[in-house]
Amino acid sequence: MIVAANRPNKTMNQHQHTLEQMQTSLSACLRGELPMAQLTAQWRSAAATLPLPERYGQVLGDQLDRIEAGALFSEESCSFSQKDLLASLQLWADKAGEKLNS
Repeated sequence: MIVAANRPNKTMNQHQHTLEQMQTSLSACLRGELPMAQLTAQWRSAAATLPLPERYGQVLGDQLDRIEAGALFSEESCSFSQKDLLASLQLWADKAGEKLNS
C-alpha cells in the first residue's frame, strides 16, 4: 500500500519536472540561446506527456503554430509579436501547473 500511495506523487513529480523543463527552454529562448523551432518541437513533445485536458493541448498547439508562423519574420511584425507569443507560453505553463496541482 505504501508503494501505491507514493506512485501518484512520483508521477506528479515527473509531470512537474517536465513542466519545469518546458519553462527552462522558454527562458533559454527568451535569452536567445534556443531557436524558436527547437523550442516549439520541445514543447510539443513534452506537453504530449502531461495529463492535461484535451483543451490544453488544443490551446498550446494553436500558440505553437503562431510562434512557428511568427518565426518566419526576422523582426516583430504587426501580426506576430514574438515577445507576446512567448509570454502566452508562460501563461499556458502557469495554468497547466495549476491544473496539475489540482
